[in-house]
Amino acid sequence: MVKRWLSRYLARKRLLAQNALVQRYIVIDLELTGLDPKLHEIVSIAWVLIEKQCIKLSQAQHAINKEVLRLEQSPVYHGIAQQDVANGKSLAAILAKLSAHFSDAILVFHNATLDWGFLKQAFQAHNIDVQPLLIIDTFQIEKKRLHQQGHEIGLDDLTLSACRARYELPHYGCHHALTDAMATVELLLAQCHQISRGNELKLAELV
Repeated sequence: MVKRWLSRYLARKRLLAQNALVQRYIVIDLELTGLDPKLHEIVSIAWVLIEKQCIKLSQAQHAINKEVLRLEQSPVYHGIAQQDVANGKSLAAILAKLSAHFSDAILVFHNATLDWGFLKQAFQAHNIDVQPLLIIDTFQIEKKRLHQQGHEIGLDDLTLSACRARYELPHYGCHHALTDAMATVELLLAQCHQISRGNELKLAELV
């Protein structure tokens, strides 16, 4: 047990010392029926890959969970109706496809506490063992930057759209997992550009 922990610790330390600008990332977004992983469900999952700062649009994926029991307010917020759910895929199949990228890509979320909380529980429920290389959160990157700049952080200052606005990125109106994943991709790249300012950027500076 100690040996395994030490091995993971050393691997993480080596990874954090590497150049963030040449890594492979998988940027993930979920649409949910609510905010509690114990009470609510994953409606859809989308992901976009980045390799050496190049967005791999042809490999972007979006899948709807056909096993959702109650859509709650999802049709209002996400535009996903019962017919879309019926044409979806099993959550196990979606998770298996997603986790195939975990061995060679760093996970990225905007508000990882929420999305990774749901994913981690889903992986456990489907007996899929995952060991992410690293998890990066654009929400936390922005929070840290604002603190360093001496800003007081308001209630809505760390939403995806508010963070994007500070980098003069275009506003995306619709709530859709793939749109939000793409919006997070652009935010991450903008954050890396601002933090590095043309210099090498260590992964440790993003966590």
